[in-house]
Amino acid sequence: MASSTTTYTTAGGHVPTATSTAVAADGHQGQTKFPPFDSSTFAPQLVWLALTFGFLYIVMSRIALPRVGSVLSERRERIQRDLVEAERLKAETDAALKSYEKSLADARNKAQTMAKSMRDTADAELDREKRRVDDANAVKLAETEARIAATKSQAMASVDQIASETAAAIVERLIGSSTGGASVRSAPTSENAI
Repeated sequence: MASSTTTYTTAGGHVPTATSTAVAADGHQGQTKFPPFDSSTFAPQLVWLALTFGFLYIVMSRIALPRVGSVLSERRERIQRDLVEAERLKAETDAALKSYEKSLADARNKAQTMAKSMRDTADAELDREKRRVDDANAVKLAETEARIAATKSQAMASVDQIASETAAAIVERLIGSSTGGASVRSAPTSENAI
């Protein structure tokens, strides 16, 4: 068993001494009270509670809360700036996308126009080349027909001479004597006989 001595000052100024013996079996001290539960100390405890609360209130309202408020305000402003920046970037992106789509459409239109122009130019050149070849072929055909006609008329002109020479050669072979080419030419033909 342990013994302890507790000294309290009373309102009259004398100091009573109380000796208490702690009982190991029940764990209570016999004659002392826990100070916050002692009714004689409520008034000073309330005064100290009010002073401490007031001090903490002043410290919190003047130092801690303004710092927390400034951090929250700065965070709110940063979030607002970030939102404004995101909206600006989104607007720029939309404008760039529209510009890209417009330039892509313009490029497509230009490519179609160029393709049509080149196709029309190629068709016109092909038509010109076809007409040139047709004209050249027509000229060559006319020249060839003229040569054929000249050769034919020359052949027709020499047919009489060839026929009379051939007839003279045949007669000479048949008869064995040579007749003049003039006598074969003057001989009646079947066309003259009719």
